[in-house]
Amino acid sequence: MTQKLALITGASRGLGAALAEALAPTHHIVAVARTTGALEELDDRIKAKGGSATLAPMDITVPEAMATLCRGIHDRWGQLDLWLHTAIHAAPLSPAPFVAPKDWEKSVAVNATATSVLIPYVAPLLGQTGRAVFFDDPRGGEKFFGAYGATKTAQMALARSWQAESVKTG
Repeated sequence: MTQKLALITGASRGLGAALAEALAPTHHIVAVARTTGALEELDDRIKAKGGSATLAPMDITVPEAMATLCRGIHDRWGQLDLWLHTAIHAAPLSPAPFVAPKDWEKSVAVNATATSVLIPYVAPLLGQTGRAVFFDDPRGGEKFFGAYGATKTAQMALARSWQAESVKTG
């Protein structure tokens, strides 16, 4: 039986790393994150469980890097079985009038813009049978969650629209 392929964006720590380890026995993991050292540590843990990974130390906010990644997946494997998008920027909590412009810009870039770039790159790799998984955190509108809440809500709106558009009828 051919091993399944899972792309995990935001794989270096937290939820992404935990999911990579959990899927390693049944999936080859394509682990994407900015932190090379953390990806290498993840690779060691995956190998210790008998799994395998391809490490992709890159920034999801660089469209050219994401295009190269997805082209490489296509050329090497032809398709994806699973995409787990766990990459997120959680800006420091602050009252809405005091959100620092740099925190807003990074939140928009990571949480919303990168998602809008990745969906059209990854969708063809998933085809009709692959699955994409996004993780909701409905903090939008809560006190002190201005930058994170707004941009995470935008990310989930994109994912839900894509899901609705992908539903087959008849």
